[in-house]
Amino acid sequence: MNERIRAREVRVIGADGEQLGIMTPQDATRKAREQSLDLVEISATAVPPVCRIMDYGKFLYEQEKKERAAKKNQKQIVLKEVKFSVNVDEHDYVTKRNHVLRFLGEGDKVKASLRFRGREMAHQNLGRKVLERLVTEVGDKGIVEFRPRMEGNTVHVILAPPKQVPGGAKKQDKPPQQPPAQSVPRP
Repeated sequence: MNERIRAREVRVIGADGEQLGIMTPQDATRKAREQSLDLVEISATAVPPVCRIMDYGKFLYEQEKKERAAKKNQKQIVLKEVKFSVNVDEHDYVTKRNHVLRFLGEGDKVKASLRFRGREMAHQNLGRKVLERLVTEVGDKGIVEFRPRMEGNTVHVILAPPKQVPGGAKKQDKPPQQPPAQSVPRP
């Protein structure tokens, strides 16, 4: 900005958006000072570089305001973990599967892990079957990011919520419209 602009000549845009033409940075800075504003380099890669006459403090404030608004609308994705065992009971399995579905519905990622203890390591296929069953039952409500993978004495799978199509997330059904009543002439 101002005297730090090192180009030979710059394309200048005025405070109200009109093109002032190509001039030297010194002339452009002088014009900005006459209006009690700053000369700010917008696009350094253009030939010649594009500069704008504006209030730099106000520009920084607006940028910070936009960043805060974007951050506020951003959804923080959390990784939730659900732990299974090789010999999980059917009711416990159904409860944990419902937790996984709820987490995916809320937009969070889910790590389903299964830890082998002692002699259970000899029956790793049973553990993989539990996680494969979970993946098939979740179906299209979750996307598999990592297939069941063994790390030490634990096998885990990571599921993510399906991508939402913007604009097509919620369609409201309109109630059926009744045809307008027709007047019947009376005899």
